[in-house]
Amino acid sequence: MPLDHELTPARVRLPDPGRLIVFSDLDGTLLDHETYSHAAAAEALAKLREHKAPLILASSKTAAEIAPLRDELGFSRCDAIVENGAGILEPHDSGDGASEIHGRLLSAIASLPPELTDHFRGFSDWSDEDVSERTGLSTEQAARARQRQFSEPGLWNGSDAERGRFCELLEEMGIRAQQGGRFMTLSFGSDKALRMTEIIDRYRKSGHEPFTLALGDAGNDIGMLEAADLGVIIPNASHGGIPGLPGEATGKIIRETLEGPAGWNKAVLRMFQKDIGFKES
Repeated sequence: MPLDHELTPARVRLPDPGRLIVFSDLDGTLLDHETYSHAAAAEALAKLREHKAPLILASSKTAAEIAPLRDELGFSRCDAIVENGAGILEPHDSGDGASEIHGRLLSAIASLPPELTDHFRGFSDWSDEDVSERTGLSTEQAARARQRQFSEPGLWNGSDAERGRFCELLEEMGIRAQQGGRFMTLSFGSDKALRMTEIIDRYRKSGHEPFTLALGDAGNDIGMLEAADLGVIIPNASHGGIPGLPGEATGKIIRETLEGPAGWNKAVLRMFQKDIGFKES
């Protein structure tokens, strides 16, 4: 459903700008799927900074990747959700800390039957150059992407039945698999939506009752979109996108027509348009 039709005061009760918190996926949403540029979202990013509205980046990226991007965007004061929700990057944290969780994860994966593990190759199996080739990142950026703390993203090349068995055995060990727009990511539970709830609770404890806007383009964003006061689906022609969701019938979830940062820019700026205004809920 078009954004223009759905985002109206009658369908979504909007707060004053001081209550707005934005949760955003990165690749294919705030960042262009091919170039990783956020240039097309510059106007909306500036508007968020102007109103001191928190921008919570939520991505499969590592803390080492997100920290410099968060600084570049001007939101180092904000939390970030890293590695598909497997962890939280605290404000002003450089993201360089080590974690034993990733080692335990790799050991658990290696314990599975080789006829299954042979079909999964993750970032730890690849060199910086391999990750660079598969993602389009520079070698330096790829090195940061391989600094895993909580999860292991990779590619599956087996059958659907084998994948089902692989995920079933992982689940028995407390490991969940989430399919993003490009990679399948393995971790010891939690996801973007759960981390989103945790961060919202932090704001509430400080006396701030937020209105949450969430934006995403892939299946691993659905929980976050559904948990927000308003969710915006950003289209991405490079993959299957997000299927119809129940919230679309009520206007709680809407679909943008433009892809990537251009769609993100349009959707966020909508929150500040005077003809729509803000209403206290």
